[in-house]
Amino acid sequence: MPGFELFGEEEKKEVNDVLETGILMRYGFDGPRKGIWKAQELEKAITETFGSKYAQLVSSGTAALTTALAALGVGAGDEVIMPSFTFVASFEAVLSVGAVPVIVDIDESLTLNPGAVRRAITPNTKCVMPVHMCGSMADLDALAQICAEHNLLLLEDACQSIGASYKGKSLGTIGHAGTFSFDFVKTITCAEGGAVITNSEDIYIKCDGYSDHGHDHKGVDRGADLHPFIGYNFRISELHAAVGLAQIRKLDKFLAIQKKNHAILKGALSQIPDVSFRMIPDENGDSCTFLSWFLPTEEITRAVVAELRARNIYAGNFYWYDNNWHYIRKWQHLKNAASLGALNDAQKAALSRLNNTDLSASDAVMARCISTLINLSPTEQQLHEKGSKIAAVIKEVLEKKLAEA
Repeated sequence: MPGFELFGEEEKKEVNDVLETGILMRYGFDGPRKGIWKAQELEKAITETFGSKYAQLVSSGTAALTTALAALGVGAGDEVIMPSFTFVASFEAVLSVGAVPVIVDIDESLTLNPGAVRRAITPNTKCVMPVHMCGSMADLDALAQICAEHNLLLLEDACQSIGASYKGKSLGTIGHAGTFSFDFVKTITCAEGGAVITNSEDIYIKCDGYSDHGHDHKGVDRGADLHPFIGYNFRISELHAAVGLAQIRKLDKFLAIQKKNHAILKGALSQIPDVSFRMIPDENGDSCTFLSWFLPTEEITRAVVAELRARNIYAGNFYWYDNNWHYIRKWQHLKNAASLGALNDAQKAALSRLNNTDLSASDAVMARCISTLINLSPTEQQLHEKGSKIAAVIKEVLEKKLAEA
């Protein structure tokens, strides 16, 4: 995703502000930092940009999920329903707080299937965690209704969909809490970083303390802080926050370019009747970081992928079904509970069950799906050429398969 494509003098200026003070830590050293508080500035910018009351910066998107889960009170024995298509950080965070990931089917939105969520609820279910993959959103009305009916928490993993919205509200602001990732390949980047956003003061206060060793940040200095609960070190540095501060000011520009480039590529593939597109619950809210499209069968999809590779034009396309990081089919380390430390009994039992869990509905979606990354830097001519080349490959493969039939 595009943030790193447009680094410039803005990022250098913000970073140099920090380097000139020599204070790289976000807390303390009030005098020497000379009024430079980049993390605080970025948190304020996040709340203003996305419309949440509170934002807590942390060191990564994974740390954001872990912090949010802890602040929501999710822990040992609690079940968290999550999708089969996500990034490994989603289940890593659930396991890290002692909870149990319950992985269920997606639909052609590439996000949680609400019906699958309903079927997975047990007395131990505490949280539903939609992951807004590839720039677009889950059906949040349906998921919020399910959570309300069963008194469950709704935690939005919006790490891949910064700037996307659902019915006028930014993703991440609709559930009890939401998370962003600002790593190097996200919509905006800090190089490494993340954030929890929420409209709950209680959740925010817990995130604030949990991500900094349990400090309550109420003392006259760090040595005078109290520790109302156990926390961990998930702090962001001032250097990382400085990069993010410059990036968030460019977000509208990034989104406008993405939407224009997305439309060009979608126009090229729309001319092929056998190509269909991802279901998007709110088309206007798509951040357009990817164009995700489907072919009629797994066989045809694999043939298209192979031909794109053969012609050296596959770069920037993703066949998630074979991806090691993003789809459960290749998560053998999770299914085998290959943990360096001991997992609790509930976790071990749940991970063992994954080996026999029927996720054929997800397979039927992912086996036919290709996602094309939307970059910021290509010219319109380059995008038209790219779309034409991909479309030509699809047509040739389809004609060949028709002739073989």
